[in-house]
Amino acid sequence: MDNPILTGSQKSHLRGLGQRLEASLKLGKAGLTPAFSEELQRQLQARELVKLRLFGFDREERAAICERIAGEGRCECVGAVGHTALFFRMNPDPALRRIVVPE
Repeated sequence: MDNPILTGSQKSHLRGLGQRLEASLKLGKAGLTPAFSEELQRQLQARELVKLRLFGFDREERAAICERIAGEGRCECVGAVGHTALFFRMNPDPALRRIVVPE
């Protein structure tokens, strides 16, 4: 993974930031398509923190999908509640980072 492992307090900080975000991606029954993956990569590069909504999946499926998105997307799921999940990937270039993660 490109990110160092985040601590609990860092994830909590990111979840706090995520509360003010609108879900910018939606994932439905089509699942993880190449188009979805490309858009996720584009948004992670631009924003670092991306909120998405999951439709048509039960609780166990949502947990599995979040793990798969994190693995394939080279990002970290910092929180998932109900049908909403929040993913983070720090920009490797310090000059382009939009979010300051506390130590």
